[in-house]
Amino acid sequence: MSESAPRPTLEAVAARAGVSRATVSRVVNGSDGVREPLAERVRRAVDELGYVPNQAARSLVTRRHDAVAVIVAEPETRVFADPFFARQLRGISKELTAHDNQLVLLLTEDREDHARVARYLAGGHVDGALVFSLHIDDPLPGLIRSAGLPTVFGGRPHWNGGEDGVRHVDTDNRGGAREAVRHLLGLGRRRVAHITGALDQTSAVDRLDGFRDVMADPDPALVEEGDFTAASGERAMRALLARRPDLDAVFAGNDLMAAGALRALRDQGRRVPDDVAVVGFDDMLPIAEQTEPPLTTVRQDIEGMGRLMARLLLRDLDRGTAPAESDVAGPSGVVLPVTLVRRDSA
Repeated sequence: MSESAPRPTLEAVAARAGVSRATVSRVVNGSDGVREPLAERVRRAVDELGYVPNQAARSLVTRRHDAVAVIVAEPETRVFADPFFARQLRGISKELTAHDNQLVLLLTEDREDHARVARYLAGGHVDGALVFSLHIDDPLPGLIRSAGLPTVFGGRPHWNGGEDGVRHVDTDNRGGAREAVRHLLGLGRRRVAHITGALDQTSAVDRLDGFRDVMADPDPALVEEGDFTAASGERAMRALLARRPDLDAVFAGNDLMAAGALRALRDQGRRVPDDVAVVGFDDMLPIAEQTEPPLTTVRQDIEGMGRLMARLLLRDLDRGTAPAESDVAGPSGVVLPVTLVRRDSA
């Protein structure tokens, strides 16, 4: 049995490139001060020898772990069943991978999970955090603040008056809801119902506010709370029909709830869009194209939101921006636009 070849060392790379060990160290760690021809010789020697930097030693020099915690404030049963999370995680992963950073996924469901995540963050294992799907009573923002980590949140924050100094990326939820309801009114519908998402999340609150902006003091009987799942959309639709059988349109807070609403309407013999027009939110493919009929919905760039969250965090890390200073390193909040996608349901 032959012995494996020894792992190439920094000294071996220096000898192959004809430079000093210190020069190799600066190139490998991404430091400035090395002329491009020398840097190219070092990179070529690294490739030829198959040199892999020792991550522990590199961290001592750069004070970076090249790892980012992605914290989703939902149980695993929800995260792995809802395509929204897969799309957002894909965007985050693409951006982190492009910058040679590792994604560390942390899910929280109860107090024990919060304590575990707090210990992990305080242990210095990651350079920063990306957090989304927060609920209003969630202790995560305080735990992250205590850990002193640069952080970007997905969605409008609900603390500190909403936005000031808190780096976040959001979608124009309120504007998208207004556009959805105006579209339904433009079709001649007058008894428009709304199935909200979980109202302990700012996205659901903002979409409800957008609905109310256009409907102007709507009948409370035309509003029913869901939780962003298809089952909750079906339950909410049945409750709305029981209270207001004369309703002629419904705006659902996301596409999964809209799909559940379509199922309830079909079961009760209501034709879509002839009897009841339906609009969703997300443009979650393939769901929105495979409902019967295909779903008119508000499109948000979920993957792009994830990529932008990661990009903002990496920019802060490169600048050495502390959490309390994030508001001086660019805009604290970015709101992405939405568009209405017209299909056959409305």
